Parts: sequence; structure tokens; C-alpha cells
Amino acid sequence: MSIFRRRKRPNRFIELLIKQAEHTSSGISLLVQYVKNPDESLARRLTEVEKEADEVRRILIDELNQTFITPIDREDIFALSLTIDDILDYANSTVEEMEMLEINPTQFLERLVSLLSETAIEIHRAVMRLEDHPSVANEHAVRAKALENRMETVYREAISELFHLPRDVDHIVDMLKLREVYRHLSNAADRGDAAANVIGDIVVKRM
Repeated sequence: MSIFRRRKRPNRFIELLIKQAEHTSSGISLLVQYVKNPDESLARRLTEVEKEADEVRRILIDELNQTFITPIDREDIFALSLTIDDILDYANSTVEEMEMLEINPTQFLERLVSLLSETAIEIHRAVMRLEDHPSVANEHAVRAKALENRMETVYREAISELFHLPRDVDHIVDMLKLREVYRHLSNAADRGDAAANVIGDIVVKRM
């Protein structure tokens, strides 16, 4: 008999959720780079990552439909997969809107995207710890929720600044464009908060 303990193989659903969270974190890292340097190649790469993440989610849903007994409640697996996917979808739509509306990055965009990146990292870490260290996973989820609160504060500051004394018609048009992009990022933050809530629910059920 080997003197070494064989490492437990992660559950297939956990593996797929980890992969989804990894894609989301990588995609938002590209978004961080994009708002600092709006390059079309970064936008294309983000779209590719979003498609790769969609494929992982399709596999997860297919396996979920074929599996009778799951290690985590089926509803929680589905909800966590969906919320993680939504974060990346909003990141991708942020870049699409910026390109389509020819929006230049602002300091608020950079702050929002930076916080969103931290949120995605915390969600990724939480999912990685979910099976073997649920209490640690919950700590990361709590941090993700705190980051969502900070994003909401920055979002309100951005909107307040945006609508402060519009100068002319062109400025108003720019305001409306930026508001749409800020809203995408606020929605992404909401989905990060939702993902953290699902992780918290899973942890409670496993304790």
C-alpha cells in the first residue's frame, strides 16, 4: 500500500464551475486592460473567452440533465453557473457598447472595472474552496459582497458626476452613452453579489 494519500478528485460539477469562474476572471482581466488601452484585439479576445465560458456552461447543464444525484442541490448548481456566466456576459457587453458608441474610458470606468475584477477573483477562489473548505469559500463570498457594495457606491458617484450641469446637446448625448455602460457594470456587480449569495447558501447546507 502506498504511504501517500491519494488526493481526492474534485466533483465533476465543481470542476466545471471552477472552469467557468476561471474564464470569468480571465475575461474581466481583459476588460481591465481594455479600459486602460481600448484595443480591438483585447475586445476580440474577451469575446472568445465569453464563448469558451458559454461552452463550459452548456456542458455543465447537459451533465446536470443527465445526472440523477448531485453533490450540491441541482438548483444551486444551476443558479451559481448562471450568475457566474452573467458576470462575464455583462463584461463583454460593456466592451461591445464602448466600441459601438465610441466611448472613451473614464476614471469611473477604470474604478468600476477594477472592483469587478477583484469580485471575479473572489468568486473564483470561493468556488475552488467550495468542496474541501466551505468556510473559506464563504469568506471569499463575503468579500465579493463587500466589493459589490463598493461598486454600487462608485456607480452612484459616477452617475452623479455624469449628470452634473450638462453643458450642451453633445454633452448630453455623451452622458446617455456613458450611463448605459455604467449600468452594464452595475448589473455585473449585482450578479457577482447573487453568485456570492448562492455560495453562501451552499455552504450553509454543507455545514
